[in-house]
Formats: sequence, structure tokens, C-alpha cells
Amino acid sequence: MLNFPKLTYMGTYLISDVSLEDKIILISGSSRGIGYWMAKYFAEMCGSIVIVCSRHMENAKKVSEIINGKTYPIELDVTNNSNIDYCICDIIKKFGKIDILINNAGYRFDKELWYKNLHEIEIAQFMDILNVDLLGSIRLAKAVISQMVKKDNLINNKSGGVIINISSTPALSGHIEGSPYTIAKSGVIGLTKHIAREYGIYNIRAYTLALGNISTDATYYSMDEKHKSIAEEETSLKRWGKPEEVAKIASHLASDDFSYSTGNTIIVDGGTIMI
Repeated sequence: MLNFPKLTYMGTYLISDVSLEDKIILISGSSRGIGYWMAKYFAEMCGSIVIVCSRHMENAKKVSEIINGKTYPIELDVTNNSNIDYCICDIIKKFGKIDILINNAGYRFDKELWYKNLHEIEIAQFMDILNVDLLGSIRLAKAVISQMVKKDNLINNKSGGVIINISSTPALSGHIEGSPYTIAKSGVIGLTKHIAREYGIYNIRAYTLALGNISTDATYYSMDEKHKSIAEEETSLKRWGKPEEVAKIASHLASDDFSYSTGNTIIVDGGTIMI
């Protein structure tokens, strides 16, 4: 059973104590894993309007039907500029704005590639991961920011928005495995800082969530018991994180709770890395 924050009844929604009602939230890669849990939490617990994204429309539609809240499914490929432009135009046409972007789409976990040494990995394999994890985040951020700064989206001459980029703890600490993923996710942290610096004048805030061991199909359920246990013991809390815990943190970052904080990397790893 999920342990969500205190709920308050408002209109037809049971919402959390985070105020994001009717905010338009675009979450890339939200048909499964952490993206799905964020979409579910924002729609069901925060009363937000969530744009559910997948490279396959049938998956986006399926998840939209499962979630008990306001959703809008779209087919989004973060490696395709034309597709991104089409999707953003479609969202703006329907809703008039995008308040929050969560860059969650990531390259699939490739166990064989993960355990290869850096010097054994082909440049093409690096580019496959960079194209999704880093360049995909850049492409989507560019498209969404262009809408966030438009004058016809301003309220009282003040625009605004929130961008949350998903990274990982190896991007901060380094790692002996998974070098393409680490390098891509390190770039994501740089992207967050640049957005925060350049677009703070437009009241656009940016954050990075550096995730540790979060139990999803792509991670926990792809490991044998030995490696699951090793990962668990790395943390101070001696357990894996839950996707819904990531969703809760993202909701607070997206809300006015963090209105005077931007550019930060929030570590979500059960106390493995402490800065």
C-alpha cells in the first residue's frame, strides 16, 4: 500500500498538501517505471493535468486509462526533433501552456553494456545513450523553454515554469561500471545548472534528481539476489528506494515549496552519497 502525504478534499479531487492543481505537467518516458509513478502521483494526488508520454501511443493510452486523474497521452520520441515540435504544438494548442517539464526518458538498461569497461565500448554505443539521456533532455528542454518565455504565456508580465531533470548518483561520485550512462547523466546536471542560470530571469526554475537504487522493472527486477543485496547494503537506510518516493520529492520541487531554490541537485539514494 502506498504511503502518500496527508490528503485534502478539494472539488472532485483528493489532493496532497502540495499545490499543483490543474498545472500542465509533461513527463517524458512516463508509460513505465519511475515516470509512470510520477505521472500517477501528480494526476491522482496533486490534481495536475499530466501529459503521459511514450514512444508508442498504445502504451501512453493504456497508462492514461489506468491513472485515475486528468491525463493526456501523446507519442513522444525524444530523439526526433520533428516529433518533439509536433507534440509541443499539440499540447499548447490544447492546454495553452506547459507549467512543468520532467525529463525522465532514458535509454533502456543494457546489462551487457553496463559491465563493459570504458575502453571496450564502441563510440556508437556511447552515442546511443547520449542521444536519449542527454540530447533527449536538451531537445525537450529547448522546446518547452521556448513556450515558457513567450509573452502571450505571461501572467502579470511574469512567465515561469519548472524543469526537473533525472540523473543518477554515479554522475556525482563516478562508478566502475556503466560509463556511458554516467557520462550522459553528468551532462544532465550541467544542463540543469545552465537552465537555472540563464532562465531564472523568466522565473523558470530547474533541478536535478540524482537517483540511487530505485526499485523498478529495469533495475531491481533485472538483478539476481546477490546484486540486489549488495545494492541494498550500500545505503544508510539499508533498503532500495521506491518510485513513489521519487514522485513525492519531484512534486515538492515543482511546487512553490521550492520557490527560492534553483539549480540544485537533490540526491535520492537512501544515504549512500552525502554532500
